[in-house]
Amino acid sequence: MKYLLVLLTFCSISCFGQGDEAGVKSTINLFFEGMRKADSSVIKATLAPAAILQTIVHKKEDSTAVETEEFQKFIEAVTKPHPEVYDERITFDVIKIDAELAMAWTPYKFYVGSTFSHCGVDCFQLVKLQGAWKIQYIIDTQRKEACP
Repeated sequence: MKYLLVLLTFCSISCFGQGDEAGVKSTINLFFEGMRKADSSVIKATLAPAAILQTIVHKKEDSTAVETEEFQKFIEAVTKPHPEVYDERITFDVIKIDAELAMAWTPYKFYVGSTFSHCGVDCFQLVKLQGAWKIQYIIDTQRKEACP
């Protein structure tokens, strides 16, 4: 009986918790791998059908706005031929999962080749569709200073 309890506890942790977290990380890492390789098919494979991309921007008149970019335009921008690799280096700060919904908070630093461009935080919302985690929504911040 003791061994059965240990086995059930292990399975509940590994099968339902860490496995989903690993899947969330894998999808997000694949998204950025597609960006580094300028491969639109890899990026598209990580996205839900109606994915949304937004950025929080600071206007010159000291106000804040949220700008929405069409994912297709983003994909075209990062996959058109360019001499330097677009390299967004993230860390996973927080991942939360409930059933088929996941949220990942990922601070990042963005480089064009080896040159630092900007930093901020990406906040991903993912949904599990047909057993696979897909990115439904990304909102981010961008700045050039006070980077972690």
